[in-house]
Amino acid sequence: MSVIPGGLAAATVLGGAGALAGLGLPYRLRVPVVGVLTAGVGAGGVTAGVAALGGSHWTAVFPGLLPLAGTHVAVDALGGLFAAVAGAVVVAVAVYGIGYAAGHGEHGGLGSRSAQAVLPLFALTLVLVPIAASVSTFLLLWELMALTSLLLVFAEHRERGSVRQGGVWYAVMTHLGLVLLLTAFALFAAQAHGETFAALRAGAQGISPTVRGLVFVLAGLAFTSKAGAVPLHAWLPRAHPEAPSTVSALMSAAMVNLGVYGLVRVGLDLLGGGPAWWWLGLMAVGGISVVYGTLQAAMASDLKRLLAYSTSENMGLVFIGVGACGLFSSYGDRPLAALALAAALLHVVNHAAFKALLFCAAGSVLRATGLRDLDRLGGLRPRMPYTAGLFALAALGAVALPPGNGFVSEWLLLQSLIHGLQVPGVAVAVVLPLSVALIALSAGITAAAFVKALGVGFFARPRSEPAAAAKESPALMLAGMGLLAVACAALALVPGLLGDGLDRAVAATGLPGSGAQVGAGLQVRLADISESLSPLWVVAALTGALLIATALPRLYGRRRRRRNARLWDCGGGAPTPRMAYTATSFAEPLQRVFDDVLAPEQDVNVTPVRESAYLVERVRFERRVPDRIEHRLYQPVLGALAGTGRAARRLAGGSVHLYLGYGFAGLVVLLLVLTVGW
Repeated sequence: MSVIPGGLAAATVLGGAGALAGLGLPYRLRVPVVGVLTAGVGAGGVTAGVAALGGSHWTAVFPGLLPLAGTHVAVDALGGLFAAVAGAVVVAVAVYGIGYAAGHGEHGGLGSRSAQAVLPLFALTLVLVPIAASVSTFLLLWELMALTSLLLVFAEHRERGSVRQGGVWYAVMTHLGLVLLLTAFALFAAQAHGETFAALRAGAQGISPTVRGLVFVLAGLAFTSKAGAVPLHAWLPRAHPEAPSTVSALMSAAMVNLGVYGLVRVGLDLLGGGPAWWWLGLMAVGGISVVYGTLQAAMASDLKRLLAYSTSENMGLVFIGVGACGLFSSYGDRPLAALALAAALLHVVNHAAFKALLFCAAGSVLRATGLRDLDRLGGLRPRMPYTAGLFALAALGAVALPPGNGFVSEWLLLQSLIHGLQVPGVAVAVVLPLSVALIALSAGITAAAFVKALGVGFFARPRSEPAAAAKESPALMLAGMGLLAVACAALALVPGLLGDGLDRAVAATGLPGSGAQVGAGLQVRLADISESLSPLWVVAALTGALLIATALPRLYGRRRRRRNARLWDCGGGAPTPRMAYTATSFAEPLQRVFDDVLAPEQDVNVTPVRESAYLVERVRFERRVPDRIEHRLYQPVLGALAGTGRAARRLAGGSVHLYLGYGFAGLVVLLLVLTVGW
């Protein structure tokens, strides 16, 4: 048995064994055994994915697994990349989850039988979705992924009532996406006269442009919704904060990536690309997601909500890259299109590493304090030094500054956009500079958001008793985060080692993989546009500059006589935690700048003294920054549906004769429609 089927078979067997162990084992054995088996699922996915990135391929058909169509699977470099990323995240999060779930008790949360049984199945679907090679197989695995993740989102519904609302939003949005995806694939398969991916690929060029465009739009809506792109992001900032942190890490670092995979597979591979308007629309969605996601992250005081909006922002960056790839390809510049896609895929890998680490660090904070509100945290650096350091490392990757691992992929993306200006066309001349400006704007706001999270949450003084009493996480949780930290460091220092695998993944879509990105070990060299970058030299230069900036003042200070004196405090005394910046006050200046975009709501409640209306007993000021898109787009739709439901109640009068009349009228209308159609 070759490496790819062996790895996938091992992952499948271990996933089933993990589900049985979660149901049958007692609590003391359940969590560690399920954690080890789930890590084995991830290891199987990594093995198969790395083999595919190395140049191996594997296809198989299992006729008896699904009725009529059978089960078709195929592993190429593109699917292998996403399977390897998902598997690597699963391994680290599973190790982390053993320590995390041990503190939740036997009957609730992630330690319950139901959650432990579903967790390895969810991990298995993350690995298997990229290897599906037919419509029926893909939709089955896609729906299993949605159902298992939904059950895990509800894992802590007994502890918090808000879990139900987040889970309902996620259930509705993910199944609306399934309806769109089912419609797109049904239309595609009917026109291509086959439901395997090979048949779709072969028949795509014979389909009319109108049908191809409709398939792309429907599939694009479904996949961008799964990725959390604006405006179909409403489930993401609701479900991620309410799910257990291990589940949040898997969803945000692995599951959302499959939305990108689906769009690349359908748009670039199966449909073979399309006209420029497809990709301009995708770049518009990406640009809106980048700006809106990072603004909402900067305003958020809930730590996990901040990270959820950061996921929308990073998926927006990926969609800009995929859209630029399709745009360049539609204009005939295929090498530049390959570079843009390589940048997008590399950012998928980088985002998976640092976002999984961020959610795991947030889970450590939540487990130690029971708090997600940054306004009530603080003082965690001396109490949780390892968690603070790991969060800082991941935050450096998120802000895309060297030596963070997000820097190289965003540099590649900017290189593709800047050099894309040589492509002729008015749309290109307008969209590409705007995309560069949006990426630059988001980088600055993202830096402010994570400075807020790190400074207020870890370096400020503690603002509550739970924060003051926090203790470092258990060793297994730190070990899982350590694996992710090693991945972040490797991706930051030697990203060129991924070059050959990225080339093969790009080539799997039909683009010229060779020359888009050449990995020369410690250097990233772009063969087609004569650009290069050595992250190790960048890190060395920054380290040298930091040492010089630190050493010179110390050397200079030793030569001068020093006197210790108390600073003048203006008579105010020693500062208290209440005097320091909160997350809300830190974001307030930025909120004023983008006041028209964010549309904050504020309320002032003045309570006068009973004896006199001129004396004030209490003044309460409240300011909120709601999700404006949700407020303007979703609330009217929900209101209309609620009104329709109330109106429909009048039709249910309780009369059997009336119901028989409804049935007869419906039958008559159906017969008339069939008669006219015939």
